[in-house]
Amino acid sequence: MKKLMSLVLAGAMVVSPMAAASVFAEDTGSTEGIQASPEFYAEADLSVLEGKKIGVTIQSLQNAYWAGVMSALQEVVEAQGAEITIVACDDNSATQIGQIENFTNNNCDLIMVHPSDAAAAEDACAEAREAGIKVMCWDDPMTNTDGNWILNNTDLGIAIGELGGNFINEHYDEENKAQVALLDYPQTKVLLERGEGIKQGLENVAAGKYEIIAEQPAIEANKAQDAMETILVKNPDCKVVVGVGAGAMIGANEALVINNGGGEIPEDMGVFTTDVTKQQLEQLLDPNQASKGIIGFEGSDYDTANACMAMYAFILSDSLESQNVFRGVAPITVDNVEDIIQNMK
Repeated sequence: MKKLMSLVLAGAMVVSPMAAASVFAEDTGSTEGIQASPEFYAEADLSVLEGKKIGVTIQSLQNAYWAGVMSALQEVVEAQGAEITIVACDDNSATQIGQIENFTNNNCDLIMVHPSDAAAAEDACAEAREAGIKVMCWDDPMTNTDGNWILNNTDLGIAIGELGGNFINEHYDEENKAQVALLDYPQTKVLLERGEGIKQGLENVAAGKYEIIAEQPAIEANKAQDAMETILVKNPDCKVVVGVGAGAMIGANEALVINNGGGEIPEDMGVFTTDVTKQQLEQLLDPNQASKGIIGFEGSDYDTANACMAMYAFILSDSLESQNVFRGVAPITVDNVEDIIQNMK
């Protein structure tokens, strides 16, 4: 049996005390499932991938996180002798339904959906399964799937908020409150949950020491930079940013650095989001950048790709013991970033 040998970086992250304490408790709410670990992924029999045809439809490839992970996923899956086609629906559910139907008509062995609208994709996924095709969802606990690889997005948001809140506690108090900008994206269900979780996390650890002075939707870096520049015109003392993804960090960091005139970054300035891209990790290592912390997933692009591939193997071999598999998350800061950046695309 050929198995996924190790996910060393993921192991370092999943067992983080912070992650265990504040992100995934044993009670995962109303949705039951398996809490993933490196040991769980290592049990996957990757030999079942050989000769298989896999179709993947995701929301967007414009996001740096998705571009990096999907590139790594194609590489590791093809190395196992499988054929994989990855397409983006550009956050259009009608386009995505058409992509799922095309994969069904092309007799894929497995279709993975990162849904623009999970409810809208259910019927197309059901039709694929009726045709004998395995279906996996990335992000949502869908019904018509053989496996869902999901995050508790509220708890992920709480972890982001708590990471930013701990920073606020170090540099601000009730007399000198942090002005906080929230870059969210309530148009998408999972990101709405993540944004609400961020607010809860901030309040959990830094109540009375901050105020959210602006809340703008922005998931792409250029839009996040534009939004942050606008915020800074009205709120020049805003130095803390929390956001729902990589684009929020990259764009907000750029706006803050420019607004700071290229000078030394103040100790009380910080950006905190999720996703893991090489650009984000490089910013954490650079004292001339405002980015201070990320809530990451399995680790690097390759760690996430290998974990996703293990999910394919479980589903193709009918060995997944629960439809829902919850991914682990934990903080990435200057203290552990060097170990992760070595394995990025």
